[in-house]
Formats: sequence, structure tokens, C-alpha cells
Amino acid sequence: MLRILGKASSINVRKVLWACTEIGLPFQREDWGSGFQPTHVPEFLALNPNAMVPVIQDGDFTLWESNTILRYLASRYGEAGLYPVDPQARARVDQWIDWQASDLNKSWSYAFMALVRQSPLHQDLQMLAASCAEWARYMNVLDTQLASTGAYVAGEHFSLADIPIGLSVNRWFETPLAHPPLPAVHDYYDRLNQRVGFREHGRNGIP
Repeated sequence: MLRILGKASSINVRKVLWACTEIGLPFQREDWGSGFQPTHVPEFLALNPNAMVPVIQDGDFTLWESNTILRYLASRYGEAGLYPVDPQARARVDQWIDWQASDLNKSWSYAFMALVRQSPLHQDLQMLAASCAEWARYMNVLDTQLASTGAYVAGEHFSLADIPIGLSVNRWFETPLAHPPLPAVHDYYDRLNQRVGFREHGRNGIP
């Protein structure tokens, strides 16, 4: 059985849990990370020298980096529709996965730490306003894409890209800031809520 190391509240661990639910892949999860088993102990560092969750063990194969784990699980265990074999269709999925990890993820960093984690190191009002504005800008990019496809981020069918994007949308709505009207994003959020994996690991009130 697949072994997943990481606490269930981590957004990156939740990616893997949702992917397993979509695929129908049994797993055993262990709590590692802040508040649980520490990741800086030799036992964990031997699996991931970065001391970050999630880590998976699939038999004698160990892997870290959440988006890489998603691609691995989809390629090995998932159906072709989740992570297409066709190079152009796969590239479109990868494009949005990478966009989430770079542009979108970076835009929310300061605002999330200030408003959700309430970090005393992230209370500069000008930097907070800039982060909120940048986050909204990228959410408008997503809204435009979703209005174009009319369904999911990489096209008319659910794909692996919707897992990190869907969790990002959940983080957007669960963070207490002014949310500009994004009708396609709202529709997408409701559409994802029809999926068991999203209800269990995405739209669960954990930003």
C-alpha cells in the first residue's frame, strides 16, 4: 500500500490525498510536519533531505515534491484522461500545474502568512496590499481561462492540473480578504465540489 508522510492540513499533502481519491488508490498516511513528528530527524531526512512534506513510498520507491508525486501517481496508476499521453494535451496540463507552483503560489505568499497564519513578520500593510492585488491579478487570469474552457482549467475535462488549481481556489475563498467578482472561478469551485476527492481534501475549510 502507498505510504504518504505528511499532515493532512498541508496543502501539498492534500494534493496527493486528492489524487489518490481520484485514482482510487489505497494509501496509508502518517502525520509528519509542524505539530506532529518532526521532519528534521535523521529518519525523515533520509527520505527527503529538504525536510518537507509530502513524501511517498511506493514499495521501495521514495519520492518527494508534491507536483512530481502527482505526475508519478497519475502516470503509473491513473487513467489517461487525468494526465494525457498526447504530448500537446499533457503539456497543457503541465503548463497550469507549473503556473500554480510559480506565479499563483508566489502571489499569495505574503497575504496568506499575514491573514491566515497571522505571522508577526508579515504585517506590513503596503506589502499586504501588494500581495492581495497580485493574487487578485492571477485569479483574474484563471477566471479568463475558465470562462474560455467553460469547465476545467486545461479543457472540458477534469485533469491533474485541477488538483493544485482547485486547492488554490479553496485557499483564495478561505482567506479573509476582499474577493473581486470572478464568476467563472465561482462556477468552477461549485463544479469541483461535485467530486468526492475535492469535498474530502479541498473544499473542507482548510486554507
